[in-house]
Amino acid sequence: MKRVYITTALTCLAVLLVTTGCFKLMNLAGGMDHIKVGFIYDNDESTPYTYNFALAKDALEEKYGEKIEVMSHSNVLDSEIEEPLRELADAGCNIIFFNGYSDLVPQLAPEYPNIQFCQTSYMDMYGQTVPDNYHTFKGEAYQARYVSGIAAGMKIKQLISEGIITEDQAKIGFVAAFQTSELTSGFTAFLLGARSVAPTTKLCVGYTGTWGSYAREKAVAEKLIDDGCVIITQHTDTIGPAIACEEASEAKKSVYFVGWCQSMSEVAPSTSIITARVCWEPYVLAATDAVMSEKSIESVVQARIHGTDASAGFQYGWVEMLDYNQQVMAPGTEQAMNNAIELFKRDSIDFVFRGNYTGVNADDPTDTIDLRDGYKENENTSYPLFNYILDDVVTVLE
Repeated sequence: MKRVYITTALTCLAVLLVTTGCFKLMNLAGGMDHIKVGFIYDNDESTPYTYNFALAKDALEEKYGEKIEVMSHSNVLDSEIEEPLRELADAGCNIIFFNGYSDLVPQLAPEYPNIQFCQTSYMDMYGQTVPDNYHTFKGEAYQARYVSGIAAGMKIKQLISEGIITEDQAKIGFVAAFQTSELTSGFTAFLLGARSVAPTTKLCVGYTGTWGSYAREKAVAEKLIDDGCVIITQHTDTIGPAIACEEASEAKKSVYFVGWCQSMSEVAPSTSIITARVCWEPYVLAATDAVMSEKSIESVVQARIHGTDASAGFQYGWVEMLDYNQQVMAPGTEQAMNNAIELFKRDSIDFVFRGNYTGVNADDPTDTIDLRDGYKENENTSYPLFNYILDDVVTVLE
């Protein structure tokens, strides 16, 4: 009997050792079982842009739980990134994400070859030589802008049919931080989406000269409304434009709002039509998974890959529409948007920057474009490069 007990015990011990060894081999084959992830934000979560980016951190924590340790810094100016970045690197972070615009990141990356540095695109990366551990990424925002423009155009079409405005009064306003190709690409796609259903629509853009000033953004939105714009959208970081639309509505003006990055239905319940957002979660989750499994980030991320630069749109869930306000949007809007989204999901993108339009480069008046030949955005880089102000249909607020 004792021999049976001894044999059974030895058998169990052997199984345990084999199982433990297998788990160790599986762990070695599958990469690391715990990593540190760093985040650096240019603002805090009270602003729509940073709030939207921080959703990726929340998704990461929900997916990995105790397998990751997250460390973060908020309100970091681009010029002041070195100290928090070194702090996260020295604390043992395996991968660090930054949603700001600083050339200090690729400069510092070579000092930490075992850490992956992932920064939202801030310039044309095509042909750029960067460290192997430096990566850039951005959702193809023009796709979401075009679809949100369809929602705006459907509302304009409704306002015209109800006699609230005439075709000549079809005007939309865009509150922009600065004159950059990223913003120009965005407001052009928004306008062309609107004109696809309301062809007389024109756009006026107003610049704030800052990314995050509630007072300036609200003031520019108010000027655009006074200038005759019936729909306002933005590429800035506060709720100022949404508040301006809601206050105009309370003053009995027919003005509506299309959101960017964060739902505005709570602050603009009677004017908000819909919101478009770039989804950072697909990249952040995939990049973290790549580090944990000890694979290259670009081999794991589902996107259009340009070296260590990545971009994608509806096809891989890098942009989306949310905050559908059925009480405000025009009948048929959702179907019209879905038709365009399905084209994007099939990677049919040539229809956006195309039509009987000409334009002048905002930075070089000798450079012009004819969109009858078409233009393909994000073809070689994740940073938007369309920088042409379309003749006759786009004006700048004085």
